[in-house]
Amino acid sequence: MADARAQAVRLRVETTAGVMLWVVYPGKAPITAGNFLRHVDARAYDGASFYRTVRADNDRNPATIHVIQGGISRPDVSNPRPAPFPPIAHESTADTGLRHVDGALSMARLAPGSAQSEFFVSIGENPVLDAGGTRNPDRLGFAVFGQVLQGMDVVRKIHASSANAPTDEPYVQGQMLDAPVRIISIRRQSNPPNKSI
Repeated sequence: MADARAQAVRLRVETTAGVMLWVVYPGKAPITAGNFLRHVDARAYDGASFYRTVRADNDRNPATIHVIQGGISRPDVSNPRPAPFPPIAHESTADTGLRHVDGALSMARLAPGSAQSEFFVSIGENPVLDAGGTRNPDRLGFAVFGQVLQGMDVVRKIHASSANAPTDEPYVQGQMLDAPVRIISIRRQSNPPNKSI
């Protein structure tokens, strides 16, 4: 079997807050990474946004996390833009070996098997989001599928942004960005020759 790192796919992410370089791991998280790449290849994230920041000063869950969330279908509004593809099966960090470390890319979800288009970036270590963690009552964790390689300064800038936008959902009150950061594009990038990812 080919090394999972050799199957990694690099992505250039252009936003109104700056440019990032991400890598996703289809070899380690084939369901989740494949779903994200399907959205990327369909250009579904063009014009989407980062719209939520969760941090110690606004988190209502006792299992505190530090993340920014983005995607195309904001879950806090009455008529969200529909996701273009169906939900995927939950891919546990216990199975993939990936963890919610600084810069980890992971899928947002409600019930297991409900993840579609919304994703988040971990700021710092967030083990409560891994399998067995206490963030969600089902303790199944969230599905990591990639990593920020460059641009954590952009992530942290978004994370620190003002978040008092009105919302229909009380749980995320105080977490929705006043000025969502638009995702201009996410595109595959050729891996540099003779260089590991």
